Amino acid sequence: MIERYRNIQDRIARACDSVGRDASSVTLIAVSKTYPASAIQELYDLGHRDFGESRLQELVPKVEELPKDIRWHFIGKLQSNKTRRAAEICHAIHTIETSSQLKELNKSEKSVDVFIEVNVAEEEQKSGILQNSLDTFVQDVIRCEQANLSGLMTIGPVVQDPEQSRPYFRKLRHLGESIGTKNLSMGMSLDFEVGIQEGATHIRVGTLLFGARD
Repeated sequence: MIERYRNIQDRIARACDSVGRDASSVTLIAVSKTYPASAIQELYDLGHRDFGESRLQELVPKVEELPKDIRWHFIGKLQSNKTRRAAEICHAIHTIETSSQLKELNKSEKSVDVFIEVNVAEEEQKSGILQNSLDTFVQDVIRCEQANLSGLMTIGPVVQDPEQSRPYFRKLRHLGESIGTKNLSMGMSLDFEVGIQEGATHIRVGTLLFGARD
């Protein structure tokens, strides 16, 4: 684990150097979905604090078992009726895309940082709002008292070459600039370096850290 963790940190630093960024401007979200609490604890013991989960029923027992200073990021498709619970236990939700989610979010006893998920590639099977709905939805988020608009998030198309992700990441950056946010959640194990070069502030990496999933 420690070698994989250091390798990712080195790659983040090199990607930042290539575009004149400070590596501290990038938050590495360790995508721990399907991995046991023991694997999360191992990475925690190395000093890591940001972890990503995509299913509430898997997240809740981990929250109860693991240290309380972990910053949990919800990164999966979130049903409206589970939004309130996610807000109460997570540091940030990266997959806000509907008014019904916001309605439930307002029932939470605490506010939470949110990223609006944008379907930049306009893939029919993907979640996220389309870019022509962004300006209107941003206003909906701003009006939601328990939502702190943190930035934008996207899941790009499955690609063979990381460079194929660049146009989508660049488009998300331009959308972020258009609404006045610099926080961008984009880039995963295959293409996080391209994401960083295009302005990602949050990258989501799982298998490169924890090893292949069962």
